[in-house]
Amino acid sequence: MKIAFIGLGTMGVGMSLNILKAGHEVTVHNRTRQKEEAVAKEGARRVESPKEAAEGAEIIVTMVSDTPDVEEVVLGANGVIHGAPQGSVVIDMSTISPAATRQMAEELGKKGIKMLDAPVSGGPEGAKNGTLAIMVGGDPADFEKALPILEIMGKTVTHVGPIGAGQITKAINQIIISGTYLTVAEGLTLGMKAGLDMPKVIQAISGGAASSWVLQNRGINMVNNTYPLGFRVKLHHKDLRIALDTARELEVTLPATALVAQIENGLIARGYGDDDVSAICRSIREQSGLE
Repeated sequence: MKIAFIGLGTMGVGMSLNILKAGHEVTVHNRTRQKEEAVAKEGARRVESPKEAAEGAEIIVTMVSDTPDVEEVVLGANGVIHGAPQGSVVIDMSTISPAATRQMAEELGKKGIKMLDAPVSGGPEGAKNGTLAIMVGGDPADFEKALPILEIMGKTVTHVGPIGAGQITKAINQIIISGTYLTVAEGLTLGMKAGLDMPKVIQAISGGAASSWVLQNRGINMVNNTYPLGFRVKLHHKDLRIALDTARELEVTLPATALVAQIENGLIARGYGDDDVSAICRSIREQSGLE
């Protein structure tokens, strides 16, 4: 298939490389053009704009940072909407506003272009390894057309409902994961204050009901107070803003999520926005007198 991939950041490079390695014809574009080079070396074609990337493509994947970025890539002066053929499918795999997603789908639909919202979970590791969890909103027929490409990038690909449902499902994911990061940080900080052998503590509780991806993959970083990049605090904070905005629209209360958002506000204000989100532990450690 002819695939356009727009957005080659921490996630997009691995995702697009997996599509390329699966034997598809891939055209790429990124706002910061040098980021295209890693994929171009493997055989992808580079172009000057989202519009040019979309021309002739059957599937157009977008993977950028925030709602305004997706709107510019899709609907802007040099956007996908001006190049995508009728019947092509835009798959937005960014994490953005559900309402904005529905609006973009409506505009694309006026030109006979389909849209799926397909945000992901699994971080850079999942993007590189093709093991992402992908939650998809949109028409079932469009989902079936896109499924072979989605399955290259994800281990779990689930159609969760109409357009916008993928973004709401991702908001649920981020709500749950935010609480996990916070409680893992609290629990490990308690152990550190008690003077326990923390690698052994992590090993012990990873075998029971407290086990989680966060504990197993980020726990030792919290113990060491080092937070190498996996998923940036500032991007997770953006996701929580989307979740909280959606909750307000639906009149749902999210006290734990609001607390994590406040903690991340403080981290960003102190210059830690580019740390991995496990840096939530930095605040708990400091408030507990470990620093």
